[in-house]
Amino acid sequence: MMYKKTLAALSLAAFAAGSAFAAVSPEEAARLGKDLTPMGAEMAGNADGSIPPWNPAGVEIPANFVPGSDDYVDPHADEKPLYSIDGSNWQEYKDNLTEGTQGLFEKFGADGYRIDVYPTKRDYIVPDWLYANNAKNVTTANLTAGGQKIESSLPGVPFPIPQSALEVMWNHMNRYGTEHSVDYDVYYVSSSGKPILSTTGYMTNVFPMFEDPDKEVGDTPWVKLRINYQAPARRAGEILLVHEPGADFTEGKGRKAWQYLVGQRRVRLAPAVSFDTPNPGVAGTSTYDDSFIWNGSPERFDWKLIGKKEMIIPYSSYEFIFQTDVKDALGEKFLNPDVIRWEKHRVWVVEANLKEGSRHIYNKRRFYVDEDSWTALASEAYDGRDNLWRVQYQYSANLYDMKSIYSLAYGAYDLLQGLYNLNTKPIPGRYKNGVTEGDKYFTPKGLARGGVR
Repeated sequence: MMYKKTLAALSLAAFAAGSAFAAVSPEEAARLGKDLTPMGAEMAGNADGSIPPWNPAGVEIPANFVPGSDDYVDPHADEKPLYSIDGSNWQEYKDNLTEGTQGLFEKFGADGYRIDVYPTKRDYIVPDWLYANNAKNVTTANLTAGGQKIESSLPGVPFPIPQSALEVMWNHMNRYGTEHSVDYDVYYVSSSGKPILSTTGYMTNVFPMFEDPDKEVGDTPWVKLRINYQAPARRAGEILLVHEPGADFTEGKGRKAWQYLVGQRRVRLAPAVSFDTPNPGVAGTSTYDDSFIWNGSPERFDWKLIGKKEMIIPYSSYEFIFQTDVKDALGEKFLNPDVIRWEKHRVWVVEANLKEGSRHIYNKRRFYVDEDSWTALASEAYDGRDNLWRVQYQYSANLYDMKSIYSLAYGAYDLLQGLYNLNTKPIPGRYKNGVTEGDKYFTPKGLARGGVR
């Protein structure tokens, strides 16, 4: 599919490996807070009004939300879909559907696959200090080491006015988060339509990068993530710990991961927790770098910025994330369309093609990154024969009392094998802001202390 460039000033020039990616000029940077939001999105809505202007007031907190309850009720619960797209009319909306969504309609349109499109919400806000850091980063942050490292960046969006594909993806990898814990069940649905439990886990996330707003990111991790696996029986007692970098994937400086394996009764470094290693959390039906749509080192791909597009994507997923039991969402071939809210948004479209001489099970990937939150909300992956293989969606919701976002519930459709998965969607009532565990919990020694003996 050909994509039209929607920003006249957008540079699509490729950068040579090892070169620096220059920051924007002071004149361009002055657009932040004027025609661009403090995050770098277009302040205005679109021409036909289907995308509204950015709302700097944020989400209106529902009257029935109990502060501190961590039970995020849907602030848009009374809204009805503007229209629905199904197997009979999807081609009329083709220009606003990702290639992955088109692939789902081609495969499942006759089986009742449907997307309900609701009024678009642009009410994502973050703390003022992060806006202030964005305004500094826009003229100081730059990519070096062939796009593997960010220099001179403060906590926040390193590239609010991106000039390259890798800058867009680094914005996603630096998206703002607040510490939390969550209990979740992971299922994949087999080609026969049977839901199979692949994981019950307790996940805890802290974000060291945002603890000191005035400290340059440098070697500070973006996130420290720990998962204690509780089921199925063959995985009960395993623990995974990941320290994800905030600015540097050069050799020796990238992701650090450790595993506690019950059979070995010891903590071991886990360098295989990366790239296209099958993720056991979803029974191998996705890769580790599929997690949260994209994560990890970008080194194995050549990256191309396609431009901006208006796309219909999952959004404002309060009911699905926080109120819906995962078993009620699982259909035989796809998620229950009744529980997924879709909206039209402007997204940055980025394409990644496997570098010659590099190894990965995907030959090509495409990502769709929300202009307001810098969260990758959809992607598709192609096999070595350029067949559309896996289609992914992120289901996110603004945490309106925290000025942050939950953007860790995601799933993938495997169009070649006819199965799909859903990962890290909280069990209703089991999402909690903040963590009770101390710093030692997120260390290898903490894994050893928590291991089954």
